[in-house]
Amino acid sequence: MPKNCSVRRLQISQAGFTLIEVLVAILICSFGLLGIVGLQARAMQYSVSAEDSNRAMLLANEITAEMYSLNSVTLPPAVITAWQTRVSSSPTGLPSGQGTVEVDSGVATVKVKWTPPGPGAIQNQYVTQLSL
Repeated sequence: MPKNCSVRRLQISQAGFTLIEVLVAILICSFGLLGIVGLQARAMQYSVSAEDSNRAMLLANEITAEMYSLNSVTLPPAVITAWQTRVSSSPTGLPSGQGTVEVDSGVATVKVKWTPPGPGAIQNQYVTQLSL
């Protein structure tokens, strides 16, 4: 058998091997990109959750500052209603936001509850107490 014939058989038996290597590399890169997209989505959820928690704290601080300014834990109903409207309003409030102020024995308990949008979302709550 001539030497050229054995080289030719070797080339034929390896034909398409590079194509398989390229396809495997593309598959591995695709899984990596899917992982990065999933990580980005999770980071975005945590960012929104932290923003909502911060907004709840600011809203609770707003009503307690009003109590400090009046030097009383009991507020007029109009003030509480206006605050509850801000808690539930779209631009400045929280998604599905609810605010309550309960006074018992001179201690005011301020609760801000909200449920983030999306399926399977769990209701969150921020609670603070104030006594004057």
